[in-house]
Amino acid sequence: MDLQALYYTLALLLVLVGIAGVVLPALPGLPLVFGGMLLAAWAGGFERIGVATLVLLGLLTLLSIAVDFLASAVGARRAGASRLAVLGAVAGSIVGLFFGLPGLLAGPFVGALAGEWLQVRRLGQAARVGVATWIGLLLGSALKLGLAFAMLGLFAFAWFF
Repeated sequence: MDLQALYYTLALLLVLVGIAGVVLPALPGLPLVFGGMLLAAWAGGFERIGVATLVLLGLLTLLSIAVDFLASAVGARRAGASRLAVLGAVAGSIVGLFFGLPGLLAGPFVGALAGEWLQVRRLGQAARVGVATWIGLLLGSALKLGLAFAMLGLFAFAWFF
């Protein structure tokens, strides 16, 4: 296998792991996708993917990072979440990784609910915060998935046309 083929293989692997990272909270999804695309562009000598395309892909990556930070925080804050609830949602997301898809879906909710309950000791408030945090994370994941497909489409368009 020549070196260029190795670079393309590594680039593809980065993109695939990055796409998984769009829904797995412990992986930096779209930054990995961007890294793979940048590596593929470099491996091809920037002949098919130019600076303008890379800048646009980079801006979409930065947008995804903003979505990551804002989605759950907005959902939690709209429900009046405490800082402990937000930390609980993050912890629940990480713990949820070990329980597959059910853990990924339930972890942020359970973590936010537990954190808010520890803070205010009112189950109704804690449940509202848990649901709002979960909805924020779900919407954030949907937005990031849309950005991932936009990046893939832009890259493919630039590569083939």
